[in-house]
Amino acid sequence: MTPNFSGCGTALVTPFTASGAVDEARMHVLTLRQIENGVNFLVPCGTTGENPTLSGAEQRKIVESVVETTAGRIPVLAGAGGYNTQTVTQLAADMQRAGADGILSVTPYYNKPTAEGLYQHYQAIADSVSLPIVVYNVPGRTGCNIDVDTVCRLAELPNIVGIKEASADMAQMSEICRSAPSGFSVLAGDDLFTLPLVAIGGHGVISVVSNEVPGEMSQLVSAALNGDFAEARRLHTKLLPLMQVNFIESNPIPVKAAMAHLGLLNPHYRLPMVTPKPASLEQIKRVLDALGLTPDARC
Repeated sequence: MTPNFSGCGTALVTPFTASGAVDEARMHVLTLRQIENGVNFLVPCGTTGENPTLSGAEQRKIVESVVETTAGRIPVLAGAGGYNTQTVTQLAADMQRAGADGILSVTPYYNKPTAEGLYQHYQAIADSVSLPIVVYNVPGRTGCNIDVDTVCRLAELPNIVGIKEASADMAQMSEICRSAPSGFSVLAGDDLFTLPLVAIGGHGVISVVSNEVPGEMSQLVSAALNGDFAEARRLHTKLLPLMQVNFIESNPIPVKAAMAHLGLLNPHYRLPMVTPKPASLEQIKRVLDALGLTPDARC
């Protein structure tokens, strides 16, 4: 059965130790916390997981850990992207061997492929694995955009099952929702757009803020998908300052700082990511305090 990548998926952070190694014990705790708070699927080794700084062996180990911890309770959509198609297909195959239920693959960055190049890139990935694939469109980071026609063309490939849309272009999102085939999952790539995207026919979000508040973000998405827009708006309004402060500096700098303040991990990054500026850290703490978020005793 094809996993259902809809609802609230969390773009998991990667915790590190002071020596710079992946903190496997903390990864296990964070994964359990997500499951206990009702998220629908997990996305390790994406941008929020600092995947450009992870080796292939580390990525496989992280995915194996998350798969083991979830134990089939929710799907695992593993990140596998890059600008070298051959390398990406090898990484996707490795994620399949690690036990992932699907692949999230960002568009090639820096080299700015044409629409035909994008299509052939994803076709090659689709041919290399039997897993379902969610395309990730984030032009602000990659320098290229997947247009609606290309999205719909990709949706015709049997194992390309959805898109994480982070173009911040509501017109484009509307066209994808209107034009994509039934069963193709359209997911917000920015927490801010979750509610409006679901309102026009989207299917959920791959979320950053659910690292901090998995329960409430899951409730927001569930309410919206069930047509309870009053409750979804209430939660959106409540969580809006946190959604915004998570991008006061480059993701995942603020979310990891917030999680450290909440006692969920140690505030370690891999270069070129660094700790937030003191003014940013104070703003992050003010938002957390205003929301009544305190250190999690279970962690």
